[in-house]
Amino acid sequence: MENNKSKDPLHGVTLQNILDQLVLFYGFVTLGELIKIKCFTDNPSIKSSLTFLRKTDWARKKVEELYIRTLPKLAEV
Repeated sequence: MENNKSKDPLHGVTLQNILDQLVLFYGFVTLGELIKIKCFTDNPSIKSSLTFLRKTDWARKKVEELYIRTLPKLAEV
């Protein structure tokens, strides 16, 4: 039997799950420093951030890239 597991670290991971993990690990203050977008710096919330990130491809890509870079640190926790 073949193991067809995807090598894509984002496969099967929702944007909400990504954001939840990043906020838990970094907090909104640090996220706002790492990725300069208003939804992380001005009255941040998961809901408003998800709304913005779903509409804005470049911002979503930055969040996904940070998540991929953070995965090894998340595995240690």
